[in-house]
Amino acid sequence: MSDNDKNYRGGQGQVVNPETFRDSVGTMDQSGKRKWVYPRKPKGRYTDYRYLVTIILLAIYFGLPFIKINGNPVLMLNVLDREFFIMGQPFYLQDFFILALGAIASIVFIILFTVVFGRIFCGWICPQTIFMEMIFRKIEYAIEGDRNKQIRLDNQPWNTEKIWKRSLKWFIYAVISIIITHIMFMYIVGYERVFEIMQEGPFEHPTNFLVMILFTAAFYFVFAWFREQVCTLVCPYGRLQGVLIDKQTINVFYDFKRGENRSKWRKGEDRRAAGKGDCIDCNQCVVVCPTGIDIRDGQQLECVNCTACIDACDEVMVKVGLPKGLIRYATEDEIEKEIPFKFTNKMKAYTAVLILLIGFLGFLLYQRGAMEAKFIKPAGTTYFVRDGQISNTYNYTLLNKSNTKKIVTIKVMEPANGEIRGVNKIVVEKDKMAKGTIGISFPEKEINKAKQNIKIGIYDEKGELIDEYETYFEGPFKLQF
Repeated sequence: MSDNDKNYRGGQGQVVNPETFRDSVGTMDQSGKRKWVYPRKPKGRYTDYRYLVTIILLAIYFGLPFIKINGNPVLMLNVLDREFFIMGQPFYLQDFFILALGAIASIVFIILFTVVFGRIFCGWICPQTIFMEMIFRKIEYAIEGDRNKQIRLDNQPWNTEKIWKRSLKWFIYAVISIIITHIMFMYIVGYERVFEIMQEGPFEHPTNFLVMILFTAAFYFVFAWFREQVCTLVCPYGRLQGVLIDKQTINVFYDFKRGENRSKWRKGEDRRAAGKGDCIDCNQCVVVCPTGIDIRDGQQLECVNCTACIDACDEVMVKVGLPKGLIRYATEDEIEKEIPFKFTNKMKAYTAVLILLIGFLGFLLYQRGAMEAKFIKPAGTTYFVRDGQISNTYNYTLLNKSNTKKIVTIKVMEPANGEIRGVNKIVVEKDKMAKGTIGISFPEKEINKAKQNIKIGIYDEKGELIDEYETYFEGPFKLQF
């Protein structure tokens, strides 16, 4: 195999010149000037699959804030008030290590997923792609028309047609940006609080109103103007994938061995005999690309694996009577060496680490417990002796992590013969905290140290231990002989 066969080609089978690569593809020319992208409306089987995925994801995004489990939100991450709910279960700062482990497992999953499947996430699941291509772009198609009509409209002067079409489009963009922002805030403070703020008005909540305006403006800016530049210039995941992918990674690839040398279609011509490949140089894969690249120039950071080029190329191949799959999901080794995809040792290692992390995370969630108790001696207090009993005072904090009300009893587990003075049975509402003060007493003969370790147990109505806490008990100093 020649050196050229080991590279992806541009033009008539020539290797792309690195100095002109940025000028030949992408959304900026060599001087750094923006090249506006007018993608043609895609159609085909992958586009239909993406529509289905989009409907499901948008239904989840817009519907999830309104769903509750046991009266708790399915997902709420209120950082300001330190209220966190995941699948209806409350989480607290004490559980931060579990959330941190979950974040680590997510990162490992992203790494594994990228190593195996490349940037499928970007084209199928990423919110930027979902909102841009499946909502805002659809509105643009409906108002301004497909690619050629958009180019014509953009080049014409600001006449009546251009003014009303652009005004209508921008107005709808603004409305959708407002809706997206409000839904996003529902994941932070809950839909009830968002509706309350809306009803009370901006003068009652000027800070909230300002934050809403800023986020709405950010969404509008991204989807009305910045667009694909988020993927090509800002998104760190696009840069990360360059480190993670290798020749065994599945990506959208152009089969250059089959397609080159590319040449225009001539009916009745024997292209093989003429030394021509299957690519008829129709550029349909280019005009449908939402990031403005030419997939035939090889794998590029701008490619988000949206599959629009696959559908466009397959449509052309069917029309000219050539096999589909000139552009397809494949690995680099599959294209270059005709080696089928296989699960490599590196992928197996990532999978093993991920399974272990998920298993450990599940164990922590299972062992998280329904109650968390603390017993702290107030600062400056000491013991007192009365009627042969030594007593200490403790401030308790009981946190109910379950979704049901708990009636708990406090008992001294170690040493024996300890007594609780004060309130014993305590009612703790679900997802609430109870605080108070109790006294613990021991017979003088039981305490033979100035500071002695004790263990306090928390029991439910059935008498089952649901939490325990170790602290110390102060007593008089005694000489040991």
